[in-house]
Amino acid sequence: MKKTSTRLADGRELIYYDQRDDSVRDAVDRRPLDPTVTTSEVRRDPLLGDSIAVASHRQGRIYHPPADECPLCPSQGDRLSEIPDSSYDVVVFENRFPSLAGDSGRCEVVCFTSDHNASFADLTEEQARLVLDAWTDRTSELSHLPSVEQVFCFENRGAEIGVTLGHPHGQIYAYPFTTPRTALMLRSVAAHKEATGGENLFDDVLRRELADERVVLEGEHWVAFVPYAAHWPYEVHLYPKRRVPDLLALDEDARTEFPQVYLELLRRFDRIFGEGEPPTPYIAAWHQAPFGALEEFEGVNRDDFALHLELFTIRRTSGKLKFLAGSESGMNVFINDVPPEAAARRLREVASS
Repeated sequence: MKKTSTRLADGRELIYYDQRDDSVRDAVDRRPLDPTVTTSEVRRDPLLGDSIAVASHRQGRIYHPPADECPLCPSQGDRLSEIPDSSYDVVVFENRFPSLAGDSGRCEVVCFTSDHNASFADLTEEQARLVLDAWTDRTSELSHLPSVEQVFCFENRGAEIGVTLGHPHGQIYAYPFTTPRTALMLRSVAAHKEATGGENLFDDVLRRELADERVVLEGEHWVAFVPYAAHWPYEVHLYPKRRVPDLLALDEDARTEFPQVYLELLRRFDRIFGEGEPPTPYIAAWHQAPFGALEEFEGVNRDDFALHLELFTIRRTSGKLKFLAGSESGMNVFINDVPPEAAARRLREVASS
């Protein structure tokens, strides 16, 4: 992998990740852009104990542009985009309309391919490995920023999810705090460790899932399963079999196998609802251990956390979505329309041709 860092016209960082070591990335951003102005602010809820971001400047972000005006496609002639070069393998750049910025963290966009009409599932194993390497590199770089406590790599796919740009891409949020979901997991890990005399909760969960009927895919180094208490109609968790706290700690064998397993999983997701259905909307979310202090989670350190990816769709059946209504939104109690065992069975049945 070759990494080339440059700057856009308004001062934001842009990084090319190339498969070829002889790639030259010297194109200049010719757009007349003013410096980016953000109003991000993090506020803590005293009752729930969590934090939210206020980012009013995002109201003006680009919303469903036509394909020939896509800001994530390479620049061509006089049609200038966020990527100055006329081609790329993988690109990461600072979001022009970030939810988090400055002392409140950082937001980046990850473009998986220059092909506007592709999806992550269309990538080759070599391309998917390059994305994994980019995620890993950004996790490393962002973790060293003084304002960053946790790094979150994710992909939103589909208009139903709220995606405003159709080009295949994901994002990276670098939070200045430990996120609520991660804090809940760490508290459970701490309680389990104390109750069992030192056993690791992630290890015990993975051991149980490997022995159950909800395993969807299994390789030598990775396993994908529908969890016992899945929140979403079709939800799969992807774990490396050797517990590591973050992407940085994956060994070469796990990195090599990841594209095979993940691409197969994504292709199966697109076939859940049968032929002729539109692509399955989904969220793919990497969970990594925080880089900040963990004193509030007594007896827990970073190595007690288990890196994993959660992949889920809000589509519950053909043409119908799972909405977060009263119980889910008001009380955070999910009601799942699809039994996890049935979801796992369906995902094992579908072939990824």
